[in-house]
Amino acid sequence: CKQTVSCADILTVAARDSVVALGGPSWTVPLGRRDSTNANEAAANSDLPPPFFDLVNLTQSFGDKGFTVTDMVALSGAHTIGQAQCQNFRDRLYNETNINSGFATSLKANCPQPTGSGDRNLANLDVSTPYSFDNAYYSNLKSQKGLLHSDQVLFTGTGGGTDNTVNNFASNPAAFSSAFASAMVKMGNLSPLTGSQGQVRLSCSKVN
Repeated sequence: CKQTVSCADILTVAARDSVVALGGPSWTVPLGRRDSTNANEAAANSDLPPPFFDLVNLTQSFGDKGFTVTDMVALSGAHTIGQAQCQNFRDRLYNETNINSGFATSLKANCPQPTGSGDRNLANLDVSTPYSFDNAYYSNLKSQKGLLHSDQVLFTGTGGGTDNTVNNFASNPAAFSSAFASAMVKMGNLSPLTGSQGQVRLSCSKVN
């Protein structure tokens, strides 16, 4: 449907359908977004919390966009699928102590310590069920098997911070599914272009 359905709407629906296809929850996607007339990689990346953020930074970053702490922990559960490059978790393997030793050892062969060696080698974000959208991510955190620093900071095992939310999602998949779906709707409604704003692109890779 050229210049009828926007790329922004297509991507939002595709994200929902991908989650459903892998066994995750569904949610209603409000439609009517329009596409931007410019693209800025640096600006886009500045809105994404980097993998080395600690809990304070993560909470502020998500909070600045209107997300609650529960939203943040739920959205982090998207790491039940997908992969990350070695350069984004190398420091965790070699310099952090809150990591399962066997888990770290299993990753080191594919992610050598010298910077620049194997930087783009990939590892699954969820070591347990990487091809299913489920709540195993949270059980992994409880076992100190979070791949990224920004994953593992969600669970310390001390009962503080976001430990209670992680415990809840790990033991209650329905609670995770509900919170994730709600947070995805909220994320999909972050400052959308509507009405006469922007455009509906003919090609998603470039402006008209």
